[in-house]
Amino acid sequence: MPNLLRTKSIDELIGASEDRSAHLKRSLGVWSLVALGVGAVIGTGIFTLTGTAAAGLQYDYESVLKAPLLDLLLRGSHAVGISGRPGAGPAIAVSFLLVAIACGFAALCYAELASMIPVAGSAYTYAYATLGEIFAWIIGWDLILEYAVSSMAIAVGFGAYFNDLLDNAFGFHLPAAFVNPVLVEGKRTGAIFNVPSFLLVMILSWLLVRGVRESARANNALVLIKVAAILIFVFGAMPAVNSVNWHPFMPNGFTGVLTGGAIVFFTYIGFDSVSTAAEECRRPQRDLPAGILITLIACALLYSSVALVLTGIARWPTLNNDAPVANALKMLGYNRVRFAVTVGALMGMTSALLVAQYGQTRIWFAMSRDRLLPGLFSHVHSRYETPHTSTWIAGVFVAVPAGIWDIGTLADLTNIGTLFAFIVVSAGVIMLRRTQPGRPRSFRVPWVPLLPSISILCCLGLMLSLPLETWIRFVVWLAAGLAIYFLYSRRRTAAAA
Repeated sequence: MPNLLRTKSIDELIGASEDRSAHLKRSLGVWSLVALGVGAVIGTGIFTLTGTAAAGLQYDYESVLKAPLLDLLLRGSHAVGISGRPGAGPAIAVSFLLVAIACGFAALCYAELASMIPVAGSAYTYAYATLGEIFAWIIGWDLILEYAVSSMAIAVGFGAYFNDLLDNAFGFHLPAAFVNPVLVEGKRTGAIFNVPSFLLVMILSWLLVRGVRESARANNALVLIKVAAILIFVFGAMPAVNSVNWHPFMPNGFTGVLTGGAIVFFTYIGFDSVSTAAEECRRPQRDLPAGILITLIACALLYSSVALVLTGIARWPTLNNDAPVANALKMLGYNRVRFAVTVGALMGMTSALLVAQYGQTRIWFAMSRDRLLPGLFSHVHSRYETPHTSTWIAGVFVAVPAGIWDIGTLADLTNIGTLFAFIVVSAGVIMLRRTQPGRPRSFRVPWVPLLPSISILCCLGLMLSLPLETWIRFVVWLAAGLAIYFLYSRRRTAAAA
């Protein structure tokens, strides 16, 4: 047990990050960090889930496995058969702001630890410094799953959007056999390989190997185009807003607002990716907290603006479809704005994938440097000063499955993994305040332990709202990880101790 709970001191972690043999280049400023955060947080969800959350969630549980765990715990198998939950209506804009506040509790915790421990690895590294090696392994293994599944899900959807853009802009489209997954829910589709998805991942891997500055510049450009597309929608569609569509503002009361918030919560996931760049940030103590908090505020404003305009140009009950923004613009005849939205969706997917792949390789890099993963994952390119080996391995690890499978059904694994990481980080703040109260903190979470405890409760509640099958897959993944830890990783770290 002492070895399992062995922690690494913050000074030891910082010292390892300064080792020239495994050193990453510091070149990122605060606005590059914000771009990383916005690139990760704002994807296609801003153009899809906004309408779904406003109109309400309509579903039928197919089995007990599909039902949220909390429903099963409180109501047993009677939870199966629930047909839907009320939407927020125009008040979905309020839902976005409330969720931003809830995410803010976790963001504050990330900001404090990132400023104290400016080292690659994010929640994994924070767990090693506060809770011990076994917890660090669990959260690191969990983050590997989170980033991998997230990247695959984004890449799979890219092919269809890319083909749609080609068709709309040039009247040309690629053969369906080369833009669709080979297998959907275990059944063959007739497709050969999702080529655009594969190529996108490999191109971004090449860019990430070339250097973090080059990757940040590309991401900055993608984010600017994405934000521009969102602003084009907001200001372009604003003349068509009819205030009558905003009445009643809360058609389902505050219950609808909370339901809408539960649906859109997962659109905010990704701000934690800013902390994975800690070791490549020029002034981490100052810029990391600012990057995390500015990201959250900027995304909340963009989300709320889209929600207000969307519910102003169309009646909220009509928005429960796969492409509510595009369909509402089509009804208005705003085809140019619709084209901008399509471009924005593509840029959103590309930037989100770039940041997800970036974060994934930094987690692998930190775990390898701590000897929990093989040493090749922490090899640094002599010229570009990037973890080139792990970047290419991560690229193949994501690109090949994205070309074959439709892994949308596994997307909830990203949510449960992220929420688990939020809980660990919040607990880490409480732990360090007790064990190292005098250690300098350039940013401090107010009202500890109250705010971190609220963060833990919010995240736990949202985890319980996920389907039982997601929990089963999550537990199976963690069990496999623990087997690897006890058979391989623990021996390596014990030998180095």
